Amino acid sequence: MAKPKKHAGSPSNRATGKKHPQRSGYTARKKTDDASRSKQTDSGSRPQITTDGASRSKRADAADRSKHTDATDRSKHTDATDRSKKHAASAPAHTHGQARPKQRRADRPGRADVPDAAPAFDCKVARRCGACQLLALPYDAQLNRKQHLIEELFADTSCPVSPIIGMEDPLHYRDKVISPFAPGPKGRILTGMYASGTHRIVETDGCLIENETAQAIIRTVRALMPSFRQEPYDEDAGTGFLRHVQVRVAHFTGEVMVTLITNRREFPGSKNYVKTLRARHPEITTIVQNVNTRQTNVILGEQEHTLYGPGFIVDELCGMRFRISSRAFYQVNPVQAERLYKAALDLAQLDASQEVIDAYCGTGTIGLIASARAGHVIGVEENHDAIRDAQANARLNKVGNIDFEAADAGTFMRDAAAESAYIDTVLMDPPRSGADERFLASLVALAPACISYISCNPTTQKRDADYLATHGYRLERIQPVDMFPFTDHVENVALLKR
Repeated sequence: MAKPKKHAGSPSNRATGKKHPQRSGYTARKKTDDASRSKQTDSGSRPQITTDGASRSKRADAADRSKHTDATDRSKHTDATDRSKKHAASAPAHTHGQARPKQRRADRPGRADVPDAAPAFDCKVARRCGACQLLALPYDAQLNRKQHLIEELFADTSCPVSPIIGMEDPLHYRDKVISPFAPGPKGRILTGMYASGTHRIVETDGCLIENETAQAIIRTVRALMPSFRQEPYDEDAGTGFLRHVQVRVAHFTGEVMVTLITNRREFPGSKNYVKTLRARHPEITTIVQNVNTRQTNVILGEQEHTLYGPGFIVDELCGMRFRISSRAFYQVNPVQAERLYKAALDLAQLDASQEVIDAYCGTGTIGLIASARAGHVIGVEENHDAIRDAQANARLNKVGNIDFEAADAGTFMRDAAAESAYIDTVLMDPPRSGADERFLASLVALAPACISYISCNPTTQKRDADYLATHGYRLERIQPVDMFPFTDHVENVALLKR
């Protein structure tokens, strides 16, 4: 097996002949005693996490994200490779489609229940859609509510909860938009989003949380369908051509990818279609045809054909560049993703002496960002396609102090523990269901000095933190982040140390 790579800034004892696990790309040190571990990871005062805009002292958030279903998606369904989120709930009443000025901030944090009065942000389809449960609240009140819920959830731990990190501008934050297409009455073409818990399309020409460029492109795609004789997909009959359109907008580079999900490979007039669509939207940098002939709820198929451009876009996050394909996982709110990852790494207090494991690493986003601070990072992910994307992203950024393993993270850590490996910090971002007990047992056996736990579901995060607390870890800091304004969802970072 190849020996671990040595890199600038690594501690000198990497080359001293100390025992390393016999695994490709794996660097580790022998375990030291608990006092030594604490010295390596506890470096004095904790970093101060601040909120956007004015100081937000007691705002709140409760929780739900699924790695595999996103409630704030335009579609009820998400493609199988996405870590996404879904939470169905009744939406408050809304009327018109324009945002109104914010109402007065709630007087008492956590006491801001959804009122029956006129909503703070108006959406004419809110009742039928159901994706945005908190539109009736001013944004400050939404943050208060979420902060309070996190504080209540972790109240028995006596661990301080930092003020929630919110957005300066919470509108149109979703840079990935998916819209289904279906036949309507009298030959009309329906597009919009699925009503919560149904396959019924709610027609809309606008959405307060979706990227406006993406929305405009989807409207143009619908307008072009009759002239190109494209029929919308009928899911009952299995007929028609266009099933969905997915638009991804790179927030920091401005690149735009349009993916047309079709019911067959043949695409008559595709060259003229691409020319026409780009004439209307010159900001489009690539167009991809994804073929899905199965009668399934999964949006994306296995076959893809690039119709224009490179077939992917590139965006930047925390100083790193990431290649994003139609099926790659990438946070839909990159503004808040930067703040989430920064919070997780700040709490971990990484430095160039540390060995780090990025469990559930996906396409390597968190691990690559951590590599700028840590001595060496190992990203572990059982999805082979994601590992290939992660390796490509490492090459794109010319990062030499990170390796990726296509393996189950729990098994990998258990084997590393059996080889007396020592890891300073484990970064973990599990799916909505949290970590299973087998994973947690492997984590305890490996005994890293520090765990920085990012969660899309603070309820399962709290459960896992309780398990770790019975096995020698203490919960030291909690940092909620509002990734999905207007919804019940919240991300949360928990720092645990031995």
